[in-house]
Amino acid sequence: MLITTYNEPALGDTLIAILGPDQATQTVKRQGDIVGIYGANGDVIGFNFFKLHQWLPDFSGHGAVTLTPAQLTTLNQAIAAADLPGALPLRTPARIVIGKIVELTAHPDSDHLHVTKVDLGAEGVKQIVCGAPNAALGETVVAALPGAMMPDGKLIWPGKLRGVDSYGMLCAARELALPNAPQARGILIMPDNLTAGTPFDFDQAATVLAAQA
Repeated sequence: MLITTYNEPALGDTLIAILGPDQATQTVKRQGDIVGIYGANGDVIGFNFFKLHQWLPDFSGHGAVTLTPAQLTTLNQAIAAADLPGALPLRTPARIVIGKIVELTAHPDSDHLHVTKVDLGAEGVKQIVCGAPNAALGETVVAALPGAMMPDGKLIWPGKLRGVDSYGMLCAARELALPNAPQARGILIMPDNLTAGTPFDFDQAATVLAAQA
């Protein structure tokens, strides 16, 4: 997985690349204008690229950005030239996708949470804990998977809710920053003809939401 962000007003000409969640024990290695962050087992957590335009002179963007394969290749060449371990993945699957709830049970330690099994297409069927009152068996929903960055900048990683494993979250319209999203509790229900695992289409969802209003 890969999340890349760029915020020049706050951080200067710096690209932040996140490959995994923070760990209790981390090692930071800097070579020139590249910093690598590594976990306890040497796994890559992320890279910071200072003075980004020395490698990507035509780069433009703000906030969460998507790099082209050519740009990723250039940055990987820079990582290798700096003799730092690791590399950026050249392809990353969509992390906010359509899902189908194929199983729903009560949470064993909560009177309002549900434990769902969600078909995510190529990602497989995963367990996601959800507290939305409108979650129901068979519904077509929007799932934010590990490695997703939400519109408000929140990062999604695997976790536990009241002791139960949860692989991401099912999303409300307001969490997706859709126009005129209702503020009441409840996940966004999408049309049943959408295929599990399909990347989430924000424009399509805004149309769906408008039709439901």
